[in-house]
Amino acid sequence: MNAIDTLNEYVGKAVSWLTTILVLVICFDVIMRYLFTWSSAAVFELEWHIFASIFMVGSAYALKHDKHVRVDLFYSKFSEKKKAWVNLIGTLIFLFPFCIVIIWTSIPFVQNSFRILETSPDPGGLPARFIIKSTIPIGFILLLLQGVSIVTNSLKTIVNPKPADS
Repeated sequence: MNAIDTLNEYVGKAVSWLTTILVLVICFDVIMRYLFTWSSAAVFELEWHIFASIFMVGSAYALKHDKHVRVDLFYSKFSEKKKAWVNLIGTLIFLFPFCIVIIWTSIPFVQNSFRILETSPDPGGLPARFIIKSTIPIGFILLLLQGVSIVTNSLKTIVNPKPADS
């Protein structure tokens, strides 16, 4: 559990630096477009490649810190033990199957992209589209691993609740 949390913490902090790069690329794009009436398919694609990388690879970090989207009608009022049950069941029923399906179906997709050395179909677009496509299984593997950590932590909380939480 600690190894998974440490991995996703490190990856999340590394990926967070991409947000600074994304802001700089967008500023460059806006300045070039509006001041010099120049635009580039490569710059535009770079923006969404960076955003996709942040989203895909950073999702496990967000889950680790409980910063993901949650419809919270009752959860915040639950005891730690009830929260652990919700996290355990939700992870087992929803997160694990979803991650497994995405990993399983994305690997041939990424392999094919690597095999043909896929590039952008747009004139002047970025080469090596296969690199960005590889973030799909990588991101979901990290998310699946974080799910393992959540399950382990939830079981620990359920089996050994804090005295005031029983």
